Amino acid sequence: MAETAGAEKVHSGAQAPRAFTSNPLITLWSTVIGKKIVMAVTGAVLVGFVIAHMVGNLKIFEGADAINTYAHFLRVVGMPELGYGQLLWIVRSVLLLSVILHIIAAWQLTLMNRAARPVDYKIRANQESTWASRTMRWGGVVLLVFIIFHILHFTMGVVGFQPGQWQDLAVYQNVVAGFSLWPVSAFYIIAMAALCLHLDHGIWSGIQTLGWNTQRNQSKIRMASRVIAVIVFLGFISVPVSVLAGWLK
Repeated sequence: MAETAGAEKVHSGAQAPRAFTSNPLITLWSTVIGKKIVMAVTGAVLVGFVIAHMVGNLKIFEGADAINTYAHFLRVVGMPELGYGQLLWIVRSVLLLSVILHIIAAWQLTLMNRAARPVDYKIRANQESTWASRTMRWGGVVLLVFIIFHILHFTMGVVGFQPGQWQDLAVYQNVVAGFSLWPVSAFYIIAMAALCLHLDHGIWSGIQTLGWNTQRNQSKIRMASRVIAVIVFLGFISVPVSVLAGWLK
């Protein structure tokens, strides 16, 4: 009886870890397809934000009042149910979580691919790839550096401005002052080029991962991802180019 009880105790103790690993979300996350799904979903969230952010930025061409009023609106939307700026911080938190999960999934997928293929191919002529797909990794690093700089620059005003030059909610004035420095504008344009390549391959890859592509719509999806990437690129760089050209001042 004592041995039976002991065996049951050991058996029940051994079952505890299985309850944890049997979690379907954790099991999915541990697989290659699970990480690709996470990248696709978080990528969709980030693409949606990028497009909305670009459209918001273009309000600067309507004048200082339009873009500054829009910046104020983003902080009061949701009131009085939410406090000043709370909805904006909720959105920022979702975006931050999406970025973190996107990076972790990409990094772990890279490690899993290297483990599965320790010796890289010497000849890749028969592999289907594009320049956009081959630049995803370094482009992602450029974008990560840019995001950090962009937050410190325009969101917080702690870099790229003279003391007292940056003003809260004075978006038009901050943008003109910030992009008046050509190195800042040049870095911004380079980062947007990296974003363009990232979107070109990322949108297509995400749709493919989610299983929404077919033989009939494959070429259309590839074209759509490329068009979206180019529009986003042109939309974003139109602002620093206009400042450097003196069209916004």
